Amino acid sequence: MILSRVTMAAAFLLAALTFATSPAFAKGETFTENEIVQSAADFFGVTSEAAAKVVQRVFKDQGLPDAYIKGDEGSGAIVIGLRYGSGWLIRKGYDPVKVYWQGPSVGWDFGGNASKCFVLIYNLRDEDRLYQKFPGVEGTIYVVAGIGVNYLRSSGITLAPMRTGVGLRAGANAGYLTFTREHTLNPF
Repeated sequence: MILSRVTMAAAFLLAALTFATSPAFAKGETFTENEIVQSAADFFGVTSEAAAKVVQRVFKDQGLPDAYIKGDEGSGAIVIGLRYGSGWLIRKGYDPVKVYWQGPSVGWDFGGNASKCFVLIYNLRDEDRLYQKFPGVEGTIYVVAGIGVNYLRSSGITLAPMRTGVGLRAGANAGYLTFTREHTLNPF
């Protein structure tokens, strides 16, 4: 009787430990504001205080993200624009995954810039849901440096790209970003 209780307790303990350390347990977890502030500050090379101002605004609007992307991008426009980027998709309990994005834009928009891009992702739940088009409107003024944020939404997923960059680009545009697993020159 005692031996069967000990055996049963050991089996439950083993099952609990297996469940708690499996990737399935980590699925659906979100990142805290402190985790994102620290990661963004390290990525952008700014103080935590500077990163916190931007992150707090996004968290107030959207809540806790379930993924983010750290990457680089370049863009340019003379009324019609193009943007290309690549980075790493980060989710709790999963290995980082290389992702690419590209897209056209049109609007009163002139210049070019190179940016570090930190994208907060809401409602992703499954990596495959990222690989689609995300329409959006953007107004930017990049002179020397600064962090700008806009929102892109599609199929219940919200992306909040935070960009800091160098270059000269001013204007407003409408367009979309397409996320892919492979690099492509086709922005459509």
